[in-house]
Amino acid sequence: MDLLHVIALLGAAVVFVPIFKRIGLGSVLGYLAGGLVIGPFGLKLFREPEAIVSFAEIGVVLLLFVIGLEMKPSRLWALRKEIFGLGVSQVVFCGLLLTGAAVLLGFPPAVAFIAAMGFVMTSTAIVLQLLTERGETNSTSGQKIVSILLLEDLAIVPLLAAIAFLSPFPSEMTSQPRWLEIVIALAAIIGVIAVARYLLNPIFRIFAAARAREIMTAAALLVVLGSAVVMDFAGLSMATGAFVAGVILSESSFRNELEADIEPFRGLLLGLFFLGVGMSLDLFVVGRDWMLITAIVATFMIVKAAGIYAVARVFGSDNDEAFRRLALMAQGGEFAFVLYAAAVNMRVFSADTSALFTAAVIISMVLTPFLVIAVRRLLPKPVQSFDGVERVPDGQTGTVLIIGFGRFGQVVSQHLLARGIDVTIIDTDTDMIRSAGRFGFKIYYGDGTRLDVLRAAGAGTAQVIAICTDDRESTDKIVELVKSEFPLAALNVRSFDRGHTLDLIKAGVDYQIREVFESAMTFGEATLRALGVEPEDARAIAEEVRERDQERLELQMTGGLLAGGDTLRTRPVPTPLVPPKRAPRPLSEETAVVAEKEDAPPAE
Repeated sequence: MDLLHVIALLGAAVVFVPIFKRIGLGSVLGYLAGGLVIGPFGLKLFREPEAIVSFAEIGVVLLLFVIGLEMKPSRLWALRKEIFGLGVSQVVFCGLLLTGAAVLLGFPPAVAFIAAMGFVMTSTAIVLQLLTERGETNSTSGQKIVSILLLEDLAIVPLLAAIAFLSPFPSEMTSQPRWLEIVIALAAIIGVIAVARYLLNPIFRIFAAARAREIMTAAALLVVLGSAVVMDFAGLSMATGAFVAGVILSESSFRNELEADIEPFRGLLLGLFFLGVGMSLDLFVVGRDWMLITAIVATFMIVKAAGIYAVARVFGSDNDEAFRRLALMAQGGEFAFVLYAAAVNMRVFSADTSALFTAAVIISMVLTPFLVIAVRRLLPKPVQSFDGVERVPDGQTGTVLIIGFGRFGQVVSQHLLARGIDVTIIDTDTDMIRSAGRFGFKIYYGDGTRLDVLRAAGAGTAQVIAICTDDRESTDKIVELVKSEFPLAALNVRSFDRGHTLDLIKAGVDYQIREVFESAMTFGEATLRALGVEPEDARAIAEEVRERDQERLELQMTGGLLAGGDTLRTRPVPTPLVPPKRAPRPLSEETAVVAEKEDAPPAE
């Protein structure tokens, strides 16, 4: 692969991934589309996508290692029922359903079984990428999905043995007894565990003492790839070896360092894997047999989705969780390529049959992000339970009405309650209301964007209405209602960012504050003190920053802005920073250029 090919791969990722993420389809579909465009059936910049996929499988290996780092042995042991109960049940039940479906489509039983089991093997790379993007990898439902994926990775071993059994030439598959293969596999697992547990920590301590960052990175890659190769040599999957090594090292003091070193390679190679999969879609086969491929994809995905749903419900998942799981896992996966290639080598499959089912698997992988989006939009939002939650009673009174009892509202309320002020608090999060009730807070369920709820909560008699919600749209609607219907109440509002602050000032609120401004000011002042700046100087600098911010707000309110909404001024830096234990160095007069931009939306 020359430099032009490298540029093509990077260019496809840089162009397509941001576009697809921007329109809400996710990075996976962007990679697949980019691979299709630059592959043999697009611009023809690559002729052998199989080589790309084979190399890029290292990305899947690194991904499993990172997941293993996040799972301590105790946590993995706690998931044993999900792995060997839920996982086995889903693989077996979906395998039976899909085999029957393939037979009904006209394929011989042996071909139907291998084709079905290849489709049962969900794409670990796609599912984990989607879970990661949504921040659900460590959620309860996410852990169940990870457990199933691990079992599917382990299932590749008996499935390869099944191909040897179904082959008319089984002797070509292996030259050694089955019992010896089992012994070698067990020895490989024990060896990886022993090395990871007893040797790697001392070795990493030596590398850390040498203070050679590049050697630590090389050692991290060596651990992952070495464990993967050992498992592959023993007949197990490379991903399994990487996962085992990650789990053993999850309790190591170097866990965070390892994860940081691996992460850049993981993301890059995983993207390369998806690009390779996109290139591998044989459009000639799709065009020639499009009706049969459409029937295979539709039948297999529907049947597998039904099987996943049934197993999920049997194992106690509710309707919404079952639907979300089937949306993520209804596709085939990368292990299908391994099974189908082995089936061709053992003459269970013909080359055309392999191309047919490979195309079906890739198309199902392409459809997965669309299916996830569709299910997410079709499922109703979670229904809140109102057990133990009191709706705001009509005629409620209070000196202060607080709307929103998240992190911000909780802190605000403590000042008022400490003074003995009569406070009415409303919120729409029933779980939070119940939780706060256990700590002695009296909170009512009520939607502050509704005028009838505001009236019932006592907005008409409150001296102050404090809007502490974290949603800008809701906040603006409440402000509009209060200014229109309850103009005598003082209106204090939590602002989302600088732009929102300007809008609130124009709306005539009595007091507003950006939700992160004062905490950031305090944090910055503390950071100056940590650098050795005298407390008085740090406080003076903080006040200077606060004054500048207020001046910029006033300029923006009066229109003293540059093109694009920036305010540009120069003024002397008040005090040079002097790191601790370092002699001050004379500085020439400097100027600070202040270009005010819109604040980035803070994480809530």
